[in-house]
Amino acid sequence: MIRLHHCPQTRSMRSLWLLHELGVDFEVETYPFDKTLRQEPYRKLNPTGRVPTLEIGDVVLTESGAIAEYLCEQFPEAGLGRDPSHFERAAWLNWIHFAETISQHTAALTQQHVALYDDAMRSPIIMQLEAKRLAKTLATVDAALQGPSLLASFSAADIGVGQAVYMAQHFVELTPFPKLKTWFNGLSARDAFQKSLPGDTRLYARDFYAPWPVPE
Repeated sequence: MIRLHHCPQTRSMRSLWLLHELGVDFEVETYPFDKTLRQEPYRKLNPTGRVPTLEIGDVVLTESGAIAEYLCEQFPEAGLGRDPSHFERAAWLNWIHFAETISQHTAALTQQHVALYDDAMRSPIIMQLEAKRLAKTLATVDAALQGPSLLASFSAADIGVGQAVYMAQHFVELTPFPKLKTWFNGLSARDAFQKSLPGDTRLYARDFYAPWPVPE
């Protein structure tokens, strides 16, 4: 039994996308992005009240990078992982976890633009700084791309980083990063990516949130 606990337009989307790419049977429990995650029965699975959480047999995993590594090890025939003897193993691991480097800045911007309920709580300075830091992570991906995938062929690295870019584009325009934009357009056309997109329940009400200007 494989069950993913998921909130639309959050990090758990990368686990959902990966499961669709693997072509395995799984169930999805979808939650709103609210206090439900901090209540029972979900809190027993993940006391931090965050997503994703993956149940696979008797194993429970709560970190998207660990989920990607574990699933690729369990289903090596899909070719989305890189085993320890593979010449791309180190680069694959680095990209799997670089997705979180991107996402930490997106999370900070999501808090500023979406989660805070009072404009007085929002900081234009933080918005500006985090948008610049996020853009720097995207520039890193753009500089590394040499073709339609991060490595020699499509892998879970593309899924992790691609999902992080999907989230990041709500706060940073992709146009200044032409290689990244072409790569992401290719990823977003994949059937498994389309299946992982949100339905009516969305975290982001708008497609793009520009940083507020810093008062003079």
